Amino acid sequence: MQTDSSFLDRRQLVMAALLSAGLGKAFAQSGNVSRIIVPFAAGGAREMPARAIQQELSQETGQNWIIESKPGAGGAIGTAFVSKAAPDGKTLLMAASSHFVTSAMGARPFYEPVKEFAPVANIGNQSYVLIVNAGVPAKTAAEFIQYAKSKPGVLNYNSAGVGSSTHLAMAYFAKSADIDMVHVPYKGTGEAVTDVSGGRGHAVIVPTAGVGVYLQDARLRVIGITAKKRASLLPQIPTLAESGLSGFHFESWFGLLAPAGTPVAVLEKLNAAVNKIIVNKEVKERLLALGMDSPQWSLDAFNKVFLADRDLMTKIVKETGITRDS
Repeated sequence: MQTDSSFLDRRQLVMAALLSAGLGKAFAQSGNVSRIIVPFAAGGAREMPARAIQQELSQETGQNWIIESKPGAGGAIGTAFVSKAAPDGKTLLMAASSHFVTSAMGARPFYEPVKEFAPVANIGNQSYVLIVNAGVPAKTAAEFIQYAKSKPGVLNYNSAGVGSSTHLAMAYFAKSADIDMVHVPYKGTGEAVTDVSGGRGHAVIVPTAGVGVYLQDARLRVIGITAKKRASLLPQIPTLAESGLSGFHFESWFGLLAPAGTPVAVLEKLNAAVNKIIVNKEVKERLLALGMDSPQWSLDAFNKVFLADRDLMTKIVKETGITRDS
């Protein structure tokens, strides 16, 4: 049981952190600061869904929700931080299907991906796009596969970190296409794409969030999408299955998790708030701009998807041979 002195110590630490971040005034006014922890670098794909609902979540719950980035170790640092947070519904993790990958790789990430978390609400489901540097002589995924096969072990691909969804998606693609590429991990999606555009990387698979910017960048070429069918917002981009990888698809949910032990009543309140928010016209448009559709999942429905993805991601990790040193 927590003592009064330890509680006060923690309050002092939180206040100090808020003041150092320039948030002391907001805390003093409301006393209701809550956090969504993004376990990757600021500005990346994992942060965007949280930003899309931030304002409405504050309004709907009466809490002042802030978004805080805690990158490192392929998302393990920020994820572990949330696992140890107070189970009061005021510290949530911005998670995705890759939540299970670190554990599936046999690593000890200082958290247990199922036992130490409680699914809260799904914000949106998203597929990914395959991007290559414009200097790569391939205008389609099929051409890229043939080019990569002609240079085994020579080409590299970037990711947002070992075990991230961007790593898993690309490793899965390479395995399915029977090509040998070198993995180069970064701390976030933005950095990974920037180095591909700068010619320091040959390819990257990233969520469809922000794909419009990539399409307008002459240094990049978007050559495929991992969805089962072409996206309505990106009808010009063929699926990887169309490009010769029959049956290939890779998609992810992006949602909120709470520390295990959070009262069901608190989880239900947050779930209801998010489900109400994601059908709001303006929010829905924001999510669609990120390439996301937003099914409303109850706590039970999200939990079932959560557990099913644990099994699926573990299977993919084993099939691709991803390790902490990949």
